[in-house]
Amino acid sequence: MAEKQIADLDMQLLRRKLRITDTACDIKTTVNGRELTAFCSNDYLGFANHPGLISALSEGAHLYGAGSGASHLISGHNIAHESLEKKLAAFQSHHIPKARALFFSTGYLANLTAITGLVRLGQAGEASIYSAKLNHASLIDGVRLASAQNKASITLFDHQQLDSLRADLQKDSRPLKIIVTDGVFSMDGDIAPVPALLKIAEEFDALLLIDDAHGFGVLGEQGHGILEQEKLNSDRIVYIGTLGKAAGISGAFICAQEFFIEWLIQKGRPYIYSTATPPAIAHALLKSLEMIEGEEGRRRRAQLAQLIDIWHEEMIFSQWQKTSSCTPIQPVILGSNANALFASSLLDKAGYWIPAIRPPTVPAGSARLRITFSATHSADDLRQLIRTLKTIEQEAMTSAS
Repeated sequence: MAEKQIADLDMQLLRRKLRITDTACDIKTTVNGRELTAFCSNDYLGFANHPGLISALSEGAHLYGAGSGASHLISGHNIAHESLEKKLAAFQSHHIPKARALFFSTGYLANLTAITGLVRLGQAGEASIYSAKLNHASLIDGVRLASAQNKASITLFDHQQLDSLRADLQKDSRPLKIIVTDGVFSMDGDIAPVPALLKIAEEFDALLLIDDAHGFGVLGEQGHGILEQEKLNSDRIVYIGTLGKAAGISGAFICAQEFFIEWLIQKGRPYIYSTATPPAIAHALLKSLEMIEGEEGRRRRAQLAQLIDIWHEEMIFSQWQKTSSCTPIQPVILGSNANALFASSLLDKAGYWIPAIRPPTVPAGSARLRITFSATHSADDLRQLIRTLKTIEQEAMTSAS
C-alpha cells in the first residue's frame, strides 16, 4: 500500500526529497557535494552560524552538560531555562500585562500545547476556534486535536476579509472563543491584520492567539516581533514565537498572562510529557536575544529592509507573479507543480538553492518558489539572483511554447 501511495505522489509531482548539507547553515552551503547560494533558509538575521552564538552554545554545554535528563516538571528545568523564559517575557511585557513565558523544544509543540491547553479552560463542547485559512500546519493540527479532544467548534476565516469572522462571532454563544492566526504567513510573507483581529477579539470577548514564528526577531524596532511593530497591548493575547528562525538556534515559546501560562504548565500535555530542551541551547538563546535587541540586530534588520526594497524595485517579471510582501519571505507564484519544479531545477543548475513549494503546503494551483532573504546576503548577491531569475523566466517561457 505504501509503495502505491508513493508512486501516486510521484505521478502528481508531489514527492519530496531530502537534500544533504555538510556545512553550517549559511548563504553559501554545500548541498549533496555542490556549493550553492541559498535563498531558502529561515535564518533571517544570519545568526545560525554566528561566532558569538557558537561560543555561547559551547559555553552552555560546559556549564550544564549535553542533555536535560527529564521533562521540566520532573528534574529537567534548569536555571538557563528559567533565565531564558524571564527574558522572553520581558520582550513582550509592554504588550501583555503580567507576561510570563514558557519555553519549548519546537514551535510545533508550542502550538499544540497552546491550542489544546487553552480549549481545556472550558468544558467539552464549550469552545469555539476561529482559524485563519492559511495558518501553518502546526496551528491546523493543534486546532484539529483540540476539536477531537474537547469537541471544540472550528470555523475558518480569510485573514484579508474579516467581515465573515465578525458575522460568525456574532452568532456564537459559546463561553470560550479563540481566534488563531499566523503573524506572518509563512508561504506568502504577508502580515496578518493583528490590530483589527484584536479589536474583534475585544468586541466578542475572545482570546487572540498569534504565532509570530516569522516575525520574532525581524519585526519591530528592537526585533521583539509583531506586537512591538503594531504597538499592541492586551491581556487577551497569547503570543507564540520561534527561536530556530531569526534567533538562529532552536526552540519556541508561549508568552501570555501569568495565569494562562500556569494553566498550560498544569494541563498542556505536550509540555508535561516532553523531555526538556538541553539547557546549553537555552544558554545560547540568551546571547541571541541580547543580539536581537542590540545594535547588531538593528543593523541586520536594516540590511533586510534594503534587500526587500531592491527586490520590489528591480525584480520585474514578464509573466511570473510576485507578491507585495514587506517581510524577508518573497514568493514567486508559478501555478503548476511542473512549472515550480522546472524553475527550481534551472536555479539549481545556476548555483542556487530555492526549492519548489507545492501542495499541501500551499493551495492547489499555487506552487511557487519561496525566496527568503538573510541579513548576510549582500545587495550584489540579490541583484545577481534577480538577473538569473529574469533569464530563467525567459527560458521557462520558451520551453513552454
